[in-house]
Amino acid sequence: MKLYIAGHNGMVGSALVRRFRHEAGATLVLRTRKELDLSSQAAVDAFFAAEKPEMAIIAAAKVGGIHANNTYPADFLQENLAIASNTIHAAWRHGVKRLLFLGSSCIYPKHAPQPMSESCLLTGELEPTNEAYAIAKIAGLKLCQYYRRQHGVLFHSAMPTNLYGPGDNYHPQNSHVLPALIRRFHEARLAGKAEVVAWGTGTPRREFLHVDDLADACAFLIKQDNPPDWINVGTGTDVTIKELTEAVAEITGFKGKILWDSSKPDGTPRKLMDVSRLTSLGWRARIALRAGLEKTYASFLAEQSAGALRG
Repeated sequence: MKLYIAGHNGMVGSALVRRFRHEAGATLVLRTRKELDLSSQAAVDAFFAAEKPEMAIIAAAKVGGIHANNTYPADFLQENLAIASNTIHAAWRHGVKRLLFLGSSCIYPKHAPQPMSESCLLTGELEPTNEAYAIAKIAGLKLCQYYRRQHGVLFHSAMPTNLYGPGDNYHPQNSHVLPALIRRFHEARLAGKAEVVAWGTGTPRREFLHVDDLADACAFLIKQDNPPDWINVGTGTDVTIKELTEAVAEITGFKGKILWDSSKPDGTPRKLMDVSRLTSLGWRARIALRAGLEKTYASFLAEQSAGALRG
């Protein structure tokens, strides 16, 4: 089976390649951003027409943390809408039998009941700091749902919680919270700093899933005969940002003080996925947070040493 993985050089896409590279009977179809511009409808259509993959996983996206989402909302909405629309429509036009679209937990309302179930989609206002990205992901999810309903194709979606792992983006301003913390504490330790300033109050609670667990969940989901239109993928457990920050400081060897800048935004108070639907199908995350953080810091050091660190 020919499997197209969109966004294979990103953190999620790389994990999918690691997971499917040795899958029996799978032939991977991969294109870099330079080889295929997913924002171009004509280019995407021509690619699907020529390659005719039987299956596709759409992991490509423009992503970033609170600062990036707040600063470039038009870019986040336009680029992610284009990626979703172009890939899903071209996949249908050219006979893709199965498509899995990867969304995000940010699609759910800011004040959704915790843990967040799939049924709370579109029941309240979104978190303003990542509304643009969330709207694009909701549109992709709904496209899959409606193509499935109208055309009978098995297009469905997975909504992962906050992800981390090898190949993350460590940009000082535009990265997500966990890679930003890893880089900040690593550099503070090397510089011998006595203190590090962390954003917000440290009280929000977040759930973190290692990207290799997500890849395994995707492999599980595309083998289901009748998967839900969309399904949460997470661990079902969360920690405070303060607890996460202290763990990263310890793992990176930083011995100084942590100061909290409460003038910076916290974002959503809590984001915990209800993963009971996925659990009932028979899948659970395997990589514990502490072990995952240690593996990720080791990857950070290796990527930095090789000159391959993103950001």
